[in-house]
Parts: sequence; C-alpha cells; structure tokens
Amino acid sequence: MSVTQHAEPAVTSPPTPGPKESDGRTSERPLALRLLARPEVGVFLGAAAVYVFFLISAPPVRDGSSMANILYQSSTIGIMALPVALLMIGGEFDLSAGVAVIASALTASMVTYQLTVNVWAGVIVALVVSLGIGFLNGWLVVKTGLPSFLITLGSFLILQGVNLAVTKLVTGNVATDDISNMDGFGQAKKVFASSFDVGGVQVKITIVWWLVFAAIATWVLLRTKYGNWIFAVGGNKDSARAVGVPVAFTKISLFMLVGFGAWFIGMHQLFSFNTVQSGEGVGQELIYISAAVIGGCLLTGGAGSAIGPVFGAFMFGMVQQGIVYAGWNPDWFKAFLGVMLLGATLINLWVSRAATRR
Repeated sequence: MSVTQHAEPAVTSPPTPGPKESDGRTSERPLALRLLARPEVGVFLGAAAVYVFFLISAPPVRDGSSMANILYQSSTIGIMALPVALLMIGGEFDLSAGVAVIASALTASMVTYQLTVNVWAGVIVALVVSLGIGFLNGWLVVKTGLPSFLITLGSFLILQGVNLAVTKLVTGNVATDDISNMDGFGQAKKVFASSFDVGGVQVKITIVWWLVFAAIATWVLLRTKYGNWIFAVGGNKDSARAVGVPVAFTKISLFMLVGFGAWFIGMHQLFSFNTVQSGEGVGQELIYISAAVIGGCLLTGGAGSAIGPVFGAFMFGMVQQGIVYAGWNPDWFKAFLGVMLLGATLINLWVSRAATRR
C-alpha cells in the first residue's frame, strides 16, 4: 500500500516594498516650494515689501487719498501690462505699445475736432485704427517669421514719426485741440476718465477697469481653450500647430489685444486732459514689458499669469508715487525700476530652480 503525499502549496509573502525612487517630478514637494513655483507669489511678496518700505519711509502714503493716487498710477500701467503679458506668454512682445497709446488718442481727438463730429465717432475710429495696428504687427510676424522685436521696433519708429508729423500737419502744433466742448465728451469721460467717492476719497474709474480686465484675463488663461492656445504657442509653436492649435490666429489676436489696451489707455488720457501731446509715449513700452516680466512672464514665452503683472504694475505705481511722497529726487525713479526688474528676474530664476530641484 502506497502512501501518496500531498504537498501543501507554498505561501509566499510579497516582497516588502523598498523606498520609492524619486525622479523629481512625481514626488510631493513641500508646500512652500509649490507656492514659490507660482510666478505671482514671488511678485506679491516683492510688492508687499515695497509697500511696507514706503509705508515706513514716506508717511503720506498712509493717507487714503495717497493710496488712491498710487492705485490710479498703477492702473494706467496695469491695464496695458495685461495684454502685453498675454502676448509675452504667447512668445512675442510689442515695442510699439507706448506710442500706439498716443496714436489712438491723437486719432480720436483729430477726427472729432477737425471733422466736428460726435466724440464717440472719434472713439470708434481710434479703436479701428488701434486694432488695425495690432493686426498688422501680428500678420507681419506670422507671415515673415521675423522676430517680433524687429517688426514692432519698426512700428514704434513709424508711429513715433507719424504721430508728430501728422499732428503738426493737421493742427499746426505738437498737441491736439481741446475737445471738451464737443458733443458726447461728458459721456465718454464717464466711461474712460471719471471718478467716484469711497469714504471721502476720490477713486478713478481706471482702477475698477484694471481689476475687471485682470479678472477676465485670468479666467481666459485658466478656463478657456484660447488660454490653452496662448500657452501652447508660447511654449512651442510647431508642436502646437501639430496638435491643431491655430497659431496664426492666436498670435495675431494677441497683438490685437495689445491694440485694444492701447486704445483704452489712449482714450483715458484724452478724456482726462482734453488734449494730447504728440511726442508722448516713448519709453512706456519698456514699463509695460517690465511690469509683465516682474510679474513672472518669461521673455521666451509659455509661462506667466495675469495676476503677476497686476502686482508688477502696483510695484511701479508704488515706487513712482512713493518717491514723490518721500520727498526724494524723482530722477531716481528709473534707477529703482531697473533695480526692481533685475532683482525680479534673478529672484524668478532662483525660485524656478529651487522649485524644480530634487
């Protein structure tokens, strides 16, 4: 009689998992580094530091009317810095933005006064001209493949010369005529250059428009297909085109957005002062670009936000007015801006490296 032995099945326990190797991408980074990786966080901290500095060194800043004035100065920069920032995220930038503001204001003023039409007719013509300038810049960049630096530098020089020459030809002066008595002026002033009272402090309407435009730009970047297109064409336009992104449309429309911003600020200047100096605007494009760069937008494109330039513009307004309230020589303003721009660039570089370091 044979005895058959049945072997019990071997029970093997799974190996104890060892420590997972980190590739620097899937590992959970500390919250502080994740926050610092956001471009708007660094500029917010910088803006807070500048505000505290002038709060201590310039006591008039503590007054409500002074802060309203600072926010007003910031808004006139910030409204233009927003479309400039979107354009930079899309991989391009516009050197003609500053003189385009003046071109828009000159157009509205001269059409209104010389043709003796309602102010709103001049405003609409100026909008068409501004969008046309933006379209032409974008179309030339897309069709020629030349860097936007060269295209918009050419536009800058053309507009600078045209602004001066046409104004002298039409008005016989370097400034336009006063249009404050023209039909529709009061209505347009309410839209572009009015003020309202908040606790006894006069607040300019441009501050409200600035925040509204910032909210819209943020929503577009984060919640819409068009926002994805902006990041895609700024990151790699060839790859974006390969996956169906309309590169030409996106870039041209971004230049037209800059044109819209130039029109809006041009209308604000016109209805604030009733007349326009044709030689103004030179150098403003660098301030708009600097506000966007300080706000975390890369010159190489594909990265940035709409909130960062808001804080960047606030820093500019804070420094510009803070120097005056502190009683310092205003000639230091550009030096402060240069230090801020260089410092922000270096900090953004350090933060970017620290946030991605294993």
